Amino acid sequence: MSKFYLILWLRWAIRLTLLSVLLAVGIAAFITLFIYINQGAKSLDTQVYQALYDIFKFWFALSWSFSVLLSLFISLKSVFNQCIAHYKLNLLSCPNKSEMSQVLQRIGYGDLLKVWRKWFMLLIWLVGAQMIFVLIFMKLFSSYTTLFEWFNIYILYLFVLIAGYFSFMILSGRCKKVRVVKC
Repeated sequence: MSKFYLILWLRWAIRLTLLSVLLAVGIAAFITLFIYINQGAKSLDTQVYQALYDIFKFWFALSWSFSVLLSLFISLKSVFNQCIAHYKLNLLSCPNKSEMSQVLQRIGYGDLLKVWRKWFMLLIWLVGAQMIFVLIFMKLFSSYTTLFEWFNIYILYLFVLIAGYFSFMILSGRCKKVRVVKC
């Protein structure tokens, strides 16, 4: 079972990383190009390259914050109905009063909304717990002068990736629409 969760998490983490970074690069490049053209498209020299790089770097961090949220929703669809190490996560339909819930074979993004909200809240709690442990560790064993001197979007993304591993283990217990079955 641990092999299932590890492989599922690795696939999800790679998909999430690629999707969010590519989306952020696209948004930052578009904004940088728009600013460059809007400022008159001056001839490229070292100062212009440095300015464009600084603009891109600034907008990359901002757009990556947005693209991680979007990628979290999009990448959740990929974890269902994949047979990994003889197990798979199934997404169940909402049961009517007269019938039982059934396994969804074709999952749409509308089917994921309730599951994503519960999973996202679980991620938030797990990331918050990680931050508390790291803050205690940093306060006891480091020489940082301020409390959040070390914190940035990249550390937060690392926390999200770590929390994602544990969230897949907890998800089937917290959400009645998700079930781990043998395949």
